[in-house]
Amino acid sequence: MADRDASEPPGPAAAAELRNFLSEVPAPAAVGHRIVHSGPHLTGHTLIDARVRALLADVADLAPLHVPPALPVVDAARELLPDVPHVACFDTVFHKDLPAQTRTYAVPERWRAEYGLRRYGFHGLSYSWALQRTAQALRRPVDNLQVVLVHMGGGCSACAVRNGRSVDTTMGLTPLEGLVMSRRSGSLDPGALLWLQRRHGLSTDELDDTLHRHSGLLGLSGTSGDTRDLVRARAEGDAAAALALATFTLSCRRGIASMAASLDRLDALVFTGEIGEDQPEVREEICSALTVLGVRGGLLVPELKDLMREGLRRIDQAGRGVPVLVVATGETQQIAAETRRVLGM
Repeated sequence: MADRDASEPPGPAAAAELRNFLSEVPAPAAVGHRIVHSGPHLTGHTLIDARVRALLADVADLAPLHVPPALPVVDAARELLPDVPHVACFDTVFHKDLPAQTRTYAVPERWRAEYGLRRYGFHGLSYSWALQRTAQALRRPVDNLQVVLVHMGGGCSACAVRNGRSVDTTMGLTPLEGLVMSRRSGSLDPGALLWLQRRHGLSTDELDDTLHRHSGLLGLSGTSGDTRDLVRARAEGDAAAALALATFTLSCRRGIASMAASLDRLDALVFTGEIGEDQPEVREEICSALTVLGVRGGLLVPELKDLMREGLRRIDQAGRGVPVLVVATGETQQIAAETRRVLGM
């Protein structure tokens, strides 16, 4: 019915922006909030009360780019709409039943039990939406699908789904693990971090800032974390942009292949997220080098406006290999669906 987008993370003006927006739209019956990390104590989408709000604050440091900016918006919305139910919709819930061997890190039991060190997985709202659309497109029930889903945007991850359930994913305790991302490094040799601290004296804050904000495609290219910029720069002979894209697409292929290792078969490869939607060059470079999985290049390139209108497109050449689909990002729609479900609407 109405929307309002902001390019910057929420700040002190968030309450005023939200108040202005609410003054222009019909009164909502409920509010759904995307919260990236649920932590260990919340395993389902849930109504936000004082207890839940406190638990969210306690795990905010596990997703420092996402949860801290989200909480002031939660507070502002609850203050502006005190008589309306507010629901926290978590990206981690989709992965809540990860098998033990998937969610467990190979560290001492004390770290796992006392510190809660484990893999959670993220982008679950996006994956939930993409999985349902994939099942519709292939005309198969969700519980009879084995697929690899790839969310590529500012953050990037891949997920293996077996019979409707997440059984593996590339992100872990935090959204920093896994694939190379726009400004985030993805996985690094943990020994490299120890070495940077010991040999070069980098502080925890320096590592945190660099790995979250100045690495990934931006760190590799030195110019941009946006694949659109890098594709143009590569065409103009920019070697750093070419290296950034080559490293990124290799990282995606590695992630997809590792997810396929948790499946018996590959019924489809599915792209979503901003890069997944509108960067055909990246999709092509990933798929053309995945013949080992039965995936082929020569992908169709749908018009973005058609994809956004229809919601999904199958882009492989029929009969040439594993089906490849693009699903328009649906996190907002999934939040609405989960909010209604929690409230019994």
